[in-house]
This record gives sequence, C-alpha cells and structure tokens, in this order.
Amino acid sequence: MQRNGLSADLVVEALRSMRELDADWRSGRTWSLVYSAGEEHDALIQSAYLEYFHENGLSPSAFPSLERMEREVVGDLLEHLGADIEEAGGTMASGGTESIILAIKAYRDATNLGDASIVVPSTAHPAFVKATEILGIRATIVPVGQDLVADVEATEAAIDNSTIALVASAPAFPYGLIDPIPELGELALSNGVGLHVDACLGGIALPYIRAMGRPVEDFDLSVPGVTSMSVDLHKYGYAAKGASAILYRDRHLRNSQFTVYTDWPGGVLASPTLLGTRPGGAIAAAWAAIRGLGADGYMAIFESVMQTVDRLRVGITSIGDLSVIGDPPMSVFAVTSDSRDMFALADLIEERGWRIDRQTDPDSIHHIVNPRHEEVVDEYLDTLAAAYEAAPPRTESQGRKAFYGVTSGVLDSTDVREGLLADLGRRYDR
Repeated sequence: MQRNGLSADLVVEALRSMRELDADWRSGRTWSLVYSAGEEHDALIQSAYLEYFHENGLSPSAFPSLERMEREVVGDLLEHLGADIEEAGGTMASGGTESIILAIKAYRDATNLGDASIVVPSTAHPAFVKATEILGIRATIVPVGQDLVADVEATEAAIDNSTIALVASAPAFPYGLIDPIPELGELALSNGVGLHVDACLGGIALPYIRAMGRPVEDFDLSVPGVTSMSVDLHKYGYAAKGASAILYRDRHLRNSQFTVYTDWPGGVLASPTLLGTRPGGAIAAAWAAIRGLGADGYMAIFESVMQTVDRLRVGITSIGDLSVIGDPPMSVFAVTSDSRDMFALADLIEERGWRIDRQTDPDSIHHIVNPRHEEVVDEYLDTLAAAYEAAPPRTESQGRKAFYGVTSGVLDSTDVREGLLADLGRRYDR
C-alpha cells in the first residue's frame, strides 16, 4: 500500500485510464455481461444505489426501509411469475449463483437425506455444480436431447432414492432455449421431489414477451411441480449488480434456506441468505428499477429488444450458412456454421472492435441483446458478413474449449482444469 493518498481527481483519472482496455458496452459493441436500459434509467438506479451506499441489509431493525423494499421486490416478482401470494415467498440475493445455492440448500435441509443429489441438464448453469460442491451433495449431469433441451426420459432414468430436486432453465444460457418444464414438473410430482427453474435470464423478460403474442412455453410458478425459481434483477430487470431473487411456491421451503445460530457470544445470528453484510444499494436500486420502469416501461423495452432480435436474426441467416441454433423465444441466442471456423470468425469480429462469447457443442458465437444494440444492428451485420468471408474452413479436429467468465488464453495443449486454476491464481498475483 502506498504511503500517501492521491487526490480525488487523480484517483478518478487513474480509474478512467485503467478502463481503456475494457469492453466497450456503452456503444453497444458488447454482446454479454452488461445490461443497460439507457442513460436515463441508469442514472435512476445509480442515484438509488448511492442513497443506500452505506446501509446494510444485515439488520432490518436498523434499516427497516431495506426490509420493506426487499419484501416489495419479492412480492412483485412472485405476482409476475404466477405464484399464489398467500402461499409463496422468497428473498433477494446477490446474484444468480447465490440464489441457486440457497435453493439447493433449502432442498437439502428440508429433505434431510444423508446422501442427496440433484438431476441437472448438461446445459444448466455451472452454478448448480458449484452448489453441490459447497453443500456436500452430488450432481447427476444428464445430456440434453437432440433438440438441446432437457431430456425428460433421461431425467426420469437418473432419479433415484437420493434425488432431492430436478433442475430446468428458462432459458438455458448456451442456446436461449427453455426446457420442457411442464413435463419435468409432472416428473417431479410423481417422484415427490422438487423442481427448480433457473430463470435468471428469462424470469422478468419472458412474461412480457408472451404478452406480445410471441410463443413462450410455460415455465413459471403456475406450472404444477415447479417448487422454486431463481430470477436475476441485475440482468433483464435492469437493476444494479448484484441483485437476484430466490422464489418458492411454498414459503415453508424457504425456511430451510435460512441459517440460525444461537450459541455465539456476539448474539443470536439469524441470516436469510449466504451473505452477512448485504449491500443496501443493490436492494434499493432493484426496488427503484421496478418502480421506475413499471410494467409499461418493461413492455416498451422488450418490444424494442425483440424488434432488434428480429432484425439480427434475419440479417444473420442471410449470411452464408450461418444459422441460429434452435428457435429461442427471447433475446438470447447462439449462431453457428457448418462450413466456417466459428472461433476464428469470433476473433475476426473482435479485431474489428466488438466483444463476443464463444461456445462449443456446436462451435458457435453467443448473443444477449439489449436496448443499446438497436443502433448498431447494421454495423454489426456488416462486420459479421466480412468476418464470415474471411474465416477459414471448419475442421473436425479443432476440439477447442470456449471459456465463460475467464480468459481465453489457456493453450490448446494445456490440461484445461489445471490451466484454468493457474489462470485464476494469476488474476490475484502481482
């Protein structure tokens, strides 16, 4: 640590200088990670966050306003997602991963099985695997079918006496496709297990998209057998990071999420989530986002976003043999080609100033569409067309890995797990 502090101006100047190599999301040239509904809305949620910058949701007796805001946010989401308000309940959390861990903890503690497992489609978020590692239970990973959604028959075959819950996504991140949740709900009911729907991406957007008359499969808490859902507010809810919610059909299951410890000299601990200190700003900004936009505001956003999606999909599929994988119902989709090296194509796109995620099975590029993309559709399609023409042919021997949330600099010859562990360590070493 340096001995003397810098002036405020120098600190801000240094921050802005360090940002020079960051993804340029403000210009709409980034297809993941950041969700923005425009400068006016961003200013609102920033103001709300700053109003509660120092407040701590750890103690509702000290800050009852935060307790009220969390209760109202959760209530709004329960209504939005088909719950019976008299029976259902939930809490906010810091992000989708925490919401998922809390849900799996609730199932584990409610069933109290010595040997417990969950059944997870291969397209579900790795947060479910992280949850099982933390909670000391097992994840049975089931390959998806040829349609790239959860295979109901394979899921049924994977259920055994240790199963405490099934998992589904609405939609799953890789291809933007919704799992067959009504069928999985029937399976959960017939086997007496829970069904958690990860709707971190789609929980807020999908009901509005359905209200436009677009086809959206049933996925929410109104579906028989669905017992919990995770929904991210800091994605398509356009709140500040980190704000998510975990929702339960029956609030009694939520009680198994909580932690109570009575033998500490510092006082009795009653904690609803994994975090102790809970940033008040994230709760306030989520409340402000919902109140500031309202149903009409969200509908206007998603109408615009889906019009942008339509333009993108028409333009993309007019370029060579590029195609959208499946028929995703919302603004998350992947694009592939039988003839081109998609990783090389992605490199060419990024050389032209964009940032885009790469995926495998099949090799593809991934898009998450937001309002800022409306103005850059034509520019992006021109870039994509040029990259397609310049990309080398696809070969069967490529066998590379795509990386989510980490650098893509791990060498092809490296043991992937060991390489990633070393890469994570290097992040924090000077």
